[in-house]
Amino acid sequence: MKKLFFVPAAAAMLFLASCGGNSSNDESTTPTEDTTTAPAVTEAPGADIPGIDSVSVTDNITLTGSDDMKFDKTLFKVKAGQQVTLDFKNVGKLPAAAMSHNVVILQQGTDVQKFGEAAVPAAATGHIPPSMTDDVIAHTKLLGPGESDKITFTLPDPGVYDFICSFPGHFGTMHGKIVAEK
Repeated sequence: MKKLFFVPAAAAMLFLASCGGNSSNDESTTPTEDTTTAPAVTEAPGADIPGIDSVSVTDNITLTGSDDMKFDKTLFKVKAGQQVTLDFKNVGKLPAAAMSHNVVILQQGTDVQKFGEAAVPAAATGHIPPSMTDDVIAHTKLLGPGESDKITFTLPDPGVYDFICSFPGHFGTMHGKIVAEK
């Protein structure tokens, strides 16, 4: 048994030693061709989002929120740097104290969970946390049943922007994405 362990170990050592580099400074060797892969082609913003290929570019978003705590649409495509109008309506029937809705468009990279949690105690500011206003591009008013609001905004750079309802507990199911293209 000892030979079985010794022989493979010796063979492995010989193999590793044979794989070592050439320590000679012979400059007559031909440089090897670079076989690293070329940089990946940058995909369009949001290319990895399911269904984005079937969404047309728009400058007018129409959106509704309902008592089942869902937006009727969750994916939009716009042009970066171009003015966009968003028309939002709360189509629910439950009282505003229990089921108000808004649309908050967040800066790229905003932590949605952190924002949603910070919005809970911010009733005085329409559930827009004062400590995180720099993370907000635009937002509608907080709307009760049958109410609507229209806002205009511009997404400055190409990329993916989250939008949520910031009424307490809603951001988990009331969220979507706006993809801004060049």
